Amino acid sequence: MHTVKEAALITGLTEHAVRFYTDKGLVPSVQRNHNNIRMFDEESINWLNGIKCLKQSGMPIEVIKIYVDLCLKGDSTIPQRSALMMEHKEVALAKLEEAKQHVAHMEEKTALYQAILEHRSPDTTNPGNWDKIQHMHSDVFYSPTVRKV
Repeated sequence: MHTVKEAALITGLTEHAVRFYTDKGLVPSVQRNHNNIRMFDEESINWLNGIKCLKQSGMPIEVIKIYVDLCLKGDSTIPQRSALMMEHKEVALAKLEEAKQHVAHMEEKTALYQAILEHRSPDTTNPGNWDKIQHMHSDVFYSPTVRKV
């Protein structure tokens, strides 16, 4: 049996997270000793690792709770658990695509900053310079009414 501190070390979670997850009912096998201190067996550690994985994938705590509850109901809930995971997978894939777009934007920005640092491009990132360089980069500026504000 493991204490909260030991469970945190084993799983790589913080002690606060371990307590939070158990308080939310996400670790059904957690036990308490005669002093009412949480004690974690291997099954509890497995639950914590599973929760950590789901949380890191972006699954909200409320959905993880639904998943845990379905697991506890047994094999009859496999279709619901599968559907829940498929739905979450779609959300995660959409976030991945969005993250790829963010990375592509940051790659463009870092390339632009490198060009600015190497004096191959004026600083088009500073709105204070836009009036001086608008004729060079008219495609990156807002409409005249917005720009003059």
